[in-house]
Amino acid sequence: MVQKTGDSVRGRSHAVHRALKRAILDQALSPGAKLPEDSIGERLGVSRTLVREALVRLSEEGLVDLRPNKGATVARPTLEEGRNLFLTRVALERLVVETLSGRLAKEQIDTLSAHIDAEDAARTEHAQSIRLAGEFHTLLAQMTNNTTLIRYVNETVARSSLILALYGRPHSSECAVSEHRDLLDHLIAGKTEAAVKLMTHHLDSITTRALLPKEDDRNIKDVLSAYAVAEGLV
Repeated sequence: MVQKTGDSVRGRSHAVHRALKRAILDQALSPGAKLPEDSIGERLGVSRTLVREALVRLSEEGLVDLRPNKGATVARPTLEEGRNLFLTRVALERLVVETLSGRLAKEQIDTLSAHIDAEDAARTEHAQSIRLAGEFHTLLAQMTNNTTLIRYVNETVARSSLILALYGRPHSSECAVSEHRDLLDHLIAGKTEAAVKLMTHHLDSITTRALLPKEDDRNIKDVLSAYAVAEGLV
């Protein structure tokens, strides 16, 4: 057996985390779904130790619930938690808008424009559309260079996807794309008040969509197959 270096182990650990996180954000793994370490390790071709490390990290990000003697499950926030989450997210993203308004560099504008184009191209792919829409918001946060703000926006956006998976009505990708384009235009023009108003309306429209949760009995190994290949784990 070839001995793995520290960098190799860390690389695979990060890959396991990314694979699981993307599967959750893509809603391939539904809220409440069990996350058995042995099945995940077998599917991704890694040890249970690396799986456990990834699950702990995802727990810290609010995407996984870890309970003693009961194992791990995809987090299943309540509606009340969802309402509080979006109230917090509105406040955080207002700060993002105020920080970036009138200050975007050309490279940043080009990056955001390209991302919106990718959202537009993925309008017919429900899960991918929601993930890309969320990534637009985390991309904005990254451009503030405010480490604390970036961390909290990343966490609230990721957990928002669980709220949408549980309670959200069908995602209107057309609205998301058009509002993201309008928001970018406001930021470029330095129209801070208009940008804040649009961001608040944009997030409020998400919180008002609610349906009953859906059951999911798919096998976790089947769900993770594509993510294992994408991260080079198998």
